[in-house]
Amino acid sequence: MQGLKKIVIWCKKYLFLLIIILLLNVVLQWLFSYLPIFVQYSFKVLGYGEGEVALPNFLLKIYENIPDVLNRILIVSISMVIVQLIRSILRFFDNYLRGVIAQHIIYDLRTKIHAHICDLPFSYHNNADLGDLIQRSTSDVEQISNFVSMQIPGFLSIFLTVGIGAYQVAMISPTLMLVSIVIVPITAVSSVIYFRYCNREFKNIEEKESEMTTVIQENVNASRVVRAFANEKYEFDKMDKVNKEYTERNLGFNKRMALFWGISDASVVLQYILTLSVGIALAMNNKLDMADIVAALLLMNMLVWPMRGLGRTIASFGKASVAAGRIDEVLKIDDEYKVNGSLKPAINGDIVFNHVSFKFDDDERNLLNDVSFKIKSGQTVALVGKTGAGKSTICNILVRFLEYQNGSVTINGVELKDIEKKYLRENIKYVLQNPFLFSKSVYENIAISNDKVDEAKVLAAAKTAAIHQEVINFEKGYKTIVGEKGTTLSGGQKQRVAIARMLITESPVIIFDDSLSALDTKTDVLIRKALKLKDKNQTTIIITHRTTTAKEADLILVLDDGKIVDSGTHNELLKHEGLYKDLWGIQGELEKQFYQVLEGKEVI
Repeated sequence: MQGLKKIVIWCKKYLFLLIIILLLNVVLQWLFSYLPIFVQYSFKVLGYGEGEVALPNFLLKIYENIPDVLNRILIVSISMVIVQLIRSILRFFDNYLRGVIAQHIIYDLRTKIHAHICDLPFSYHNNADLGDLIQRSTSDVEQISNFVSMQIPGFLSIFLTVGIGAYQVAMISPTLMLVSIVIVPITAVSSVIYFRYCNREFKNIEEKESEMTTVIQENVNASRVVRAFANEKYEFDKMDKVNKEYTERNLGFNKRMALFWGISDASVVLQYILTLSVGIALAMNNKLDMADIVAALLLMNMLVWPMRGLGRTIASFGKASVAAGRIDEVLKIDDEYKVNGSLKPAINGDIVFNHVSFKFDDDERNLLNDVSFKIKSGQTVALVGKTGAGKSTICNILVRFLEYQNGSVTINGVELKDIEKKYLRENIKYVLQNPFLFSKSVYENIAISNDKVDEAKVLAAAKTAAIHQEVINFEKGYKTIVGEKGTTLSGGQKQRVAIARMLITESPVIIFDDSLSALDTKTDVLIRKALKLKDKNQTTIIITHRTTTAKEADLILVLDDGKIVDSGTHNELLKHEGLYKDLWGIQGELEKQFYQVLEGKEVI
């Protein structure tokens, strides 16, 4: 019932359209119930020339004024055609409105889920199952849309049809009506039992489908890795396993479903036999005639088949309730803006970390321990340390992807937690180690944060990022489509396109999270020099494993195990033993040889 409540809340704005559809169905079923009565009247006119039928009085008067029997039958036939024509027109509007509701629900829910997922915390996305999220945003939404647009009106239509059909049969014979509806409570109870089973099975099937979707998504995204390691067989076997589990779940459910429908069909046939037998018995006692029996049997369609369809409607409700529960699981997660700030201070890059500590909620170990440092506006600061030392965590805190538990972080004297997140990120731009490029042109990827940016500005950013010369040599230049995630570009090219994308924003603070790692040393140097020439007041934070990159920084922070173990300039850090000096001892000699090669000197 929780799933049903959620569906009602999400779709209550379409209540008016649902009421119109319900009214249309009342008229449709009422008109349909007269078709067997027209047949009954025709039989009575042909057989006896008279007899009582439940047609509207104005039609009976019209027919009575036609003395010729054949002409009367012709007019009755024309009446049936007109009724069917009216039903067809109403059915068109009924289906059209159902389609309108279906598409609007799909649009609303997908937009709602997508917006919420985009606003979920950074920590959630670190552990999110992408295939499962895609399924919740697509097939689960469609299940709800189908239920609301088709099955809810269908569910109401079932009882309307049965009620109208029972009324028309009662007009012929109350006894026959009671016999005709004897199967209704049996079908209703069996449908409820069937629903309870379906609800449980659909949840299991959805979970298996989610696992399969995840495997497919991972294999498509990691196709290069799979081939590079010649690991196709392992991945095929993994896919075969989850596919087989999903198929077996579905087959098992389909077998039980086939049994349910088979029994339902058999009960329908038995009901027809029972009704016909009772009708014949009443006719033998002169309580009914042939026309009444024929009409009653035709009206049986309105009593038996709709109730049989109740199982289908209930099964759809089972799917929809499971889907609603899965969607609600995601929507109930608090988005990152639940904890936000309201201030929008001027930001120029004065940053202070004061005894800051951080850990994830599900982890006892601190990733940062009592970290303190100061960055002045316009400085270039390098964060150096082993993998997992806490370098990226500092930058994630700075853009509020993560929220620190202890200590204080201020920008221009304003507490970081008091600054509005979106405003903060507009002023601090972050280039990741593995940048994401969209399946658009190079130009569109650079200008994606501002589609109205001047072309000259895009080209200037590309030149600063040292990618311009390579792009103009592409066959289509800046119009070259980079493919999904930038697969047509090299790692270094992707990083430089991402750097150019960041540069057009002209933010006062920029962060490179090891995003120069895929560049050769010469290109690395060129980009950093170009950045300094571009804006001397811009604060730059560089996470790097290269001491050759860190060497040029105004301040180097050395991290180890979540703590700052050393800080200073390159020359200051080389004056005493420590992690930085050890790293320089390994990498510094390589840099020396590199510059000797650039100067044309022989290296032994």
